[in-house]
Amino acid sequence: MSPWEAQLVNVKSTCDLMGLEPAVYEVVSHPKAVLKVALPLKMDDGSVKTYEGVRIHHNDARGPTKGGIRYYPQIDMDTEMALAAWMTWKNAVVDLPYGGGKGGINCDPKTLSMGELERLTRMYAAAIAHFVGVDLDVPAPDVGTNAQIMAWFIDEYYKITGRITPGVITAKPICLGGSLGRTAATGRGCYFAAVEASKAYGIPIKGARVSIQGYGNVALYAAYNFHDAGAKIVSVSDSRGGVYDPSGMDPRKLLAHKEKTGSVVGFKGAEDIGSADPLTVDCDIVVPAALQNAITAANAGNVKAKLIIEGANGPTTPDADKILEDKDVIVVPDICANAGGVTVSYFEWVQNRMGYYWTDEEVDQRLERVMVKAFKDLKEQSDKYEVPLRTGAYALAIGRVAEAMRLLGRI
Repeated sequence: MSPWEAQLVNVKSTCDLMGLEPAVYEVVSHPKAVLKVALPLKMDDGSVKTYEGVRIHHNDARGPTKGGIRYYPQIDMDTEMALAAWMTWKNAVVDLPYGGGKGGINCDPKTLSMGELERLTRMYAAAIAHFVGVDLDVPAPDVGTNAQIMAWFIDEYYKITGRITPGVITAKPICLGGSLGRTAATGRGCYFAAVEASKAYGIPIKGARVSIQGYGNVALYAAYNFHDAGAKIVSVSDSRGGVYDPSGMDPRKLLAHKEKTGSVVGFKGAEDIGSADPLTVDCDIVVPAALQNAITAANAGNVKAKLIIEGANGPTTPDADKILEDKDVIVVPDICANAGGVTVSYFEWVQNRMGYYWTDEEVDQRLERVMVKAFKDLKEQSDKYEVPLRTGAYALAIGRVAEAMRLLGRI
């Protein structure tokens, strides 16, 4: 099952559960707009290589579409459409005035020089400039992209439009209108979601054994927050493998080791394991923070955690959800758990439009308020329909999007 199909399974079952009119599913089961562009890049050696870029608007009933730009070798339309749809639901769960968008370039940024990366980014920005805008579609970084790439993107956008509108893209460098707190926001939001789940289900954070698949930005800041709250980080992984130490590891020392060696593998005192093994080690809380479809029917039965906090987009397949539910594993879904990043991106967009900027503390306090309310709102829907948290989150999101579409006369 592709990510798009998996997403539709959840949407259809939730629409049926809520008794919504068929028009709701009919509209949201198709992206509103899809743009594909060819990007012929002149390489440093003088040769020309053509890359494919995409940008997708899923639904804009609640506001401008919002979602990341990823540079990744295996970009495909089904995945990008699913990611755009997940952004629609995620933004609705945390009640941001956005719809969902996504896009990127089919490339491996690790193989490109800085010059090639900049030229490719500027070419992509020029090709989709008419498709994005502060009131139309607001991109941000995703897998394989960063603040520097966002800076090149907005510079090219400024040149084309003749207007300096920093709110057209988020997670920019601070000196170009970025928000304090944005780098840590997704991992920090995961932690806030975990705190609320721990209160609701009686799973204390202090002393909990936490296992994290991944050790990129989301995983790193989630690890910092759990560790600083008294939890034990017993396992982490990256694309080369993972490490496990039941006595717990210092996430900052793990980062230093990874920066020195290129991987978390070989960390002193820890056992080397596989990249996917953190999902099934003996622990209390699992944070899948790598790519989609990590927990499947093949490994869900081996999950030992009591609580899963989805740091990645779409890390659990529908078949796996059923297995986890039968095992009484609580899953805080991605469309709530990893919404911290887009929430602070929204704060950045607001600050850009005001021309007034908040402190780290103000951003953190606002983020916590949003995440706490979002969890309570989806838990209320979960209890109302007597369904798992994922279905409760979809009910919350789809209900909000459907209401907006009705008022606009789209259904």
